[in-house]
Amino acid sequence: ASAVVKLNVGGELFTTTVGTLRKIPGSKLAGMFCTLAKASPSKDEEGRFFIDRPGTYFGAILDYLRSGQMPKQHIPEVYREAQFFEITPLVKLLEDTPQIFGEQVARKQFLLRVPSYSENLELMVRLARAEAMAARHSNVLVCVVHTEGDAAHCEESLRVLEATKRLVVKFGPWKASPVIRDLLDSVKMDIEAQGYQVAYDYCSKKTFQPKANAHEYFYTFRFTWW
Repeated sequence: ASAVVKLNVGGELFTTTVGTLRKIPGSKLAGMFCTLAKASPSKDEEGRFFIDRPGTYFGAILDYLRSGQMPKQHIPEVYREAQFFEITPLVKLLEDTPQIFGEQVARKQFLLRVPSYSENLELMVRLARAEAMAARHSNVLVCVVHTEGDAAHCEESLRVLEATKRLVVKFGPWKASPVIRDLLDSVKMDIEAQGYQVAYDYCSKKTFQPKANAHEYFYTFRFTWW
């Protein structure tokens, strides 16, 4: 019979067997509890093996190792833990779920085709925070162009804004099917994931004097602080 093991994972306690932990050869968990392991996990004051990861999601990892059961809740968090512990079959199964497939394959692959996407997000947050002093809201002006043609429509408006010292964060163009609204929704989603409260709308025409047909490419992202 396989030896029983007591675990403390991030403060949550589990009891399982060495056989269960070694179920997936080559995984980080199997490596930790291999007889030839160079460094098994440290132990807590009660003598339980201590793993410094979120215990909340470790039960789902154990359920999979014990019986092949797929998690039904907290899919992104369990996916992250499965990646950490290198439980490759579970990682692959989770990548087929709509939630992970949509995020990892569809949305992330699209955003990789948008030049400087991450840097632009950081710039938006920096601009919003700089404008937040003693204010309830911050507004960040964004220009989004999907195609080279869109970009050409906006050139004159961007020059006008630059001349008046208005800072604009510009996204695009990109070579992928998602449209401007999809990009705006992604920006909103990723900023909200950092804990900010944000909404976007078409930029007011009164804000500057662009060419009329450029108006549809300019948006205001409104950060609410309190």
